[in-house]
Amino acid sequence: MQPPLAPPYNGPMPHPLPCPRAALPRKKLPIGIQTFAHIREENYYYVDKTAFAVQLAEEGKAYFLSRPRRFGKSLFLDTLRALFAGERALFTGLAAEHRWDWSRRHPVIRISFSDGVLRDRAELEQRIRDILRTNREALGLQRPPDLPEHDTAGSLSDLIRQAHQRSGQRAVVLIDEYDKPLLDNISQPSAALELREGLKNIYSVLKGADEHLQFVFMTGVSKFSKVSLFSGLNNLIDITLDPRYSALCGYTDADVDTVFAPELAGLDRQEIQRWYNGYNWLGTSVYNPFDVLLLLRNREFRPYWFETGTPTFLVTLLAQRGYFTPDLAQLMAPEALLSTFDVDHIPPEALLFQAGYLTIGEVCRIPGLTQIQLRYPNLEVRTSLNAVLLQAMTASPAQYGTHASRLYSLLQANDLAGLRELFHAFYASIPHDWYRSSDIARYEGYYASVFYSHFAALGLDIRVEETTSHGRIDMAVEFAGAVWLFEFKVVELVPEGRALAQIRERGYADKYRGRGQPIHLVGVEFSKDGRNIVGFDTLTLA
Repeated sequence: MQPPLAPPYNGPMPHPLPCPRAALPRKKLPIGIQTFAHIREENYYYVDKTAFAVQLAEEGKAYFLSRPRRFGKSLFLDTLRALFAGERALFTGLAAEHRWDWSRRHPVIRISFSDGVLRDRAELEQRIRDILRTNREALGLQRPPDLPEHDTAGSLSDLIRQAHQRSGQRAVVLIDEYDKPLLDNISQPSAALELREGLKNIYSVLKGADEHLQFVFMTGVSKFSKVSLFSGLNNLIDITLDPRYSALCGYTDADVDTVFAPELAGLDRQEIQRWYNGYNWLGTSVYNPFDVLLLLRNREFRPYWFETGTPTFLVTLLAQRGYFTPDLAQLMAPEALLSTFDVDHIPPEALLFQAGYLTIGEVCRIPGLTQIQLRYPNLEVRTSLNAVLLQAMTASPAQYGTHASRLYSLLQANDLAGLRELFHAFYASIPHDWYRSSDIARYEGYYASVFYSHFAALGLDIRVEETTSHGRIDMAVEFAGAVWLFEFKVVELVPEGRALAQIRERGYADKYRGRGQPIHLVGVEFSKDGRNIVGFDTLTLA
């Protein structure tokens, strides 16, 4: 179910947005196209990333980049391939055209694990052999007869050496979706560990082949620990959080306003920004390209990116660990934690960030420690992730859809009594068998998480733990000309009646007075034993 459109997203707005002007010539939308030549030769829109490619080649030799799925990583790798292969005609009119030495052509070796799912080491080894054979044929090279068929590491090493010797130019190695075999098996640790050793065996070749290499670029979704997967590759520069390359993948506001200007007529530019912008890696904020292209084609706001891959493992992990869902809107994590992801050590914060469900909000640096505040990047992720989490927390997807629509209507009508009835009915609808078979409902924040995620899944303007001069409000919602202030309590932990009393005693409503809007104070009290709301006290201030 698509959530109803909501009040403006309370996130960062990079800059004022211009209105589209006179009609410009239209091109084809490059949806799903990852081949640079195809885009350039067939009159597709292209956002010029070639300046990044030249800069990388000029400043270093071996790089690693982590970005979420469908962000244009594969297209950028193919752009690098065309650049080093000397395909000058494709770069006419682009930034690289007059910044590159086209007299030198390097042999390019491409390794990609994007196709299919590999379940064990044997399948991985066969896939690698197939990839290396394809590269040999493309470069016109022969496999030495004395090289054992099963020696994949030796085959890659020989391929790099031969490519250099035959062409007279050092080889370029481009590795796409380096981590996909691991992520496909992340819920099966034994299989993932086996595959990790196979990948480590291949990637370790790059260190010993240094004299034959001109350039190496490796990309994927996750950032696995260097120790576990890239042992010895000390020269691999990680540009994932380099501000200069924050916009290497994705579209900036300027890209949308210029490259896609012919497509913007009839679309609310602020809505485009609210729905799809906001991804940040310490530099320029960007949009997910897949979302933008699908919107321009379909002319309808939907969670296109999220719908292409429901994060089942992530949702299960968050639910199992009893994650307090309001915290996801303002999660603090040490910088080191975001890069410690591994098969046998999966911090949810790292997984959320690397997979694109959270992004960087603010950075706090103190001596000896860098803390990063993570946040939802945009409306699409906030609404979609909370909807999925809500269904996982209640095992009641059908009930969620019905209650979501009803919740929206009740808030529009300022119906406090109806709101209480709705949530009481929702908690009552959760099967008792599910409680017995699940640990999710046993942590103290469970009921408040379910309550919050209902609102977040609708895309409402929500602030959690909002600071006032008298303390922190559990949840504040501004919607339909009214302010809603919620305080949550568990009656097994505090006396009944304290939720509303605390809102009044601490003057949480004071900062909202004088607006001429109704202010609804709502004290919600849950019972773990009763598995439902046992108190829903309200007071409306004119």
